[in-house]
Amino acid sequence: MNRREFAWALYDWANSAFPTVVTTFVIATWFAQAVAGDPVAGQAQWGWMQTGAGIAIALLSPVLGAVADAGGRRRLMLAICTLATAALTAALWFAHPAPAWAGYVLLCVGLATVTFEVGTVFYNSMLPDVAAPSRMGRLSGLAWGMGYAGGLACLLVCLFGLIRPDPAPFGLDRAAGEPIRATALLVGAWILAFGWPVLVAMPDPRGPRPGLGAAARAGLREIAAVLRALPARPNMLRFLLARLFYTDGLNTLFAFGAIFAAGVHGMSFQDVLLFGIAMNVSAGLGAALSGLVEDRVGSKRMVLASLCCLVILGTAIVLAEGVTLFWGLSLLLGLFFGPAQAASRTLMARLAPPEEMAAHFGLFALSGRITGFLGPAVLAAVTQASGSQRAGIATTAAFMAIGAVLLAGVRENGAARS
Repeated sequence: MNRREFAWALYDWANSAFPTVVTTFVIATWFAQAVAGDPVAGQAQWGWMQTGAGIAIALLSPVLGAVADAGGRRRLMLAICTLATAALTAALWFAHPAPAWAGYVLLCVGLATVTFEVGTVFYNSMLPDVAAPSRMGRLSGLAWGMGYAGGLACLLVCLFGLIRPDPAPFGLDRAAGEPIRATALLVGAWILAFGWPVLVAMPDPRGPRPGLGAAARAGLREIAAVLRALPARPNMLRFLLARLFYTDGLNTLFAFGAIFAAGVHGMSFQDVLLFGIAMNVSAGLGAALSGLVEDRVGSKRMVLASLCCLVILGTAIVLAEGVTLFWGLSLLLGLFFGPAQAASRTLMARLAPPEEMAAHFGLFALSGRITGFLGPAVLAAVTQASGSQRAGIATTAAFMAIGAVLLAGVRENGAARS
């Protein structure tokens, strides 16, 4: 891995602290248990927040991706998104464990989720500029593995440096939730500390730099042209539709795993953090190992095999009784999270026209978010209607299964226009 590849992959290490600590294991669990006060109500409220964020991401990602293509400012736009994500995350420090603060927490996390996801559009679109086609699968998988490792490292610092020590460090007040709120400050600092090398190592392509207004107009024309051309590119369209469904299932399952573990299996807050650490080890190993073989077996096959395993294991987890069985099945499931996501990124890079890379990665984000509100909304509605977290989380397997069926018809070696 050369210097540019390492700098690019390190951004995965930097930004993965946000989904790991904030939207999955620490802040999400704290919100359901301490802020919302009721795990079932907390899961539903978190679901509606993710629904709103998903709609915003679906609307913004393709347009801003096209603007980045037209204006040659991917690095600037990635920097803005990175700074915004760090600042909004750090703002969670001011929240308190009381229902009156639920709206504030949901607003901060929702906005940070939008800037985080939009930033990945510009980051992912840099992949073809970093690695040759024969190495894209390896680099994407290893970077995704570094992401899980970064999330794990940040989670370990949160657990052993802020949450578990008794008395709490730095005079933090446990009754006010300050050790947990301090994890938000840590994540903000983590993103800034490790996210800057890619901004130095990956300059924007040479060429004219039109003003923002001209770039916006050109970007809108580009995304309109890309959207009009999609019906004539059935292979690309089928892939985007497939990802629309299976990513919705993946994101929803990952986002609500900790809340499910706490509510259904009665896991304590610290047990949930240990569970998160184990899951990140499992997912990181899976992503890194898949990256070593993906370029040989093909990105599509890697995604499809991972989805089949995720559907089977996810169904078994919903039906599982007992914490030990839940742990074992979850760790197996974690092995296939990373490969499904990393190989999807590589497959998109292989299919997209080079001159429209950011715009197509905007569509890639769109396909993962245009129904991104639907997965959490269905989960929230089913949870509310049934009063069962098991019934709610079971909906994720259906989304992944639909996506796998659609992906089976995609030709990896077909051109984007075929």
